[in-house]
Amino acid sequence: MASITDFILKQVTAQTSGINIPSNLKDQVLGGLSNSIIGSLTQTAAQPSGIDQIKGLLTGKTSAAASPITGLATNLFANNIVKKLGLDANLGSTLSGLIPSIMGKLSGFLKDQDGDGDVDINDIIISLKGGNSQKKSSLLGAATSILGGILRK
Repeated sequence: MASITDFILKQVTAQTSGINIPSNLKDQVLGGLSNSIIGSLTQTAAQPSGIDQIKGLLTGKTSAAASPITGLATNLFANNIVKKLGLDANLGSTLSGLIPSIMGKLSGFLKDQDGDGDVDINDIIISLKGGNSQKKSSLLGAATSILGGILRK
């Protein structure tokens, strides 16, 4: 299984393929879309009840359109990419409009990865790392990586 980061980048690339993005800004825009989505997941994980929100989104129990994580990703993209790069309002709106669709593709991404019969924080960490049958060692590395990213923000 691919990591969630790889999955998001693939979705961003696929969904922007028909949009005319200035060639000198394309890498920044695609990276910005991906980073906004990952950033929204990371910021949400650091909040009370954030893991439950992520779990709801990734298991499909919460629709992407209704998820506050999607709203956060859209705001991050608008503030950190659209404004900073000075993108045309129509292009910015078109690109921001892709975020709910990309987030919707995450639905069902999270499954019981550790074989304990439920979807929990361990499964989220394993999914973020791309799944690994050597659970204990990968779990420690994933937790360290995620917590390091959260604490740096």
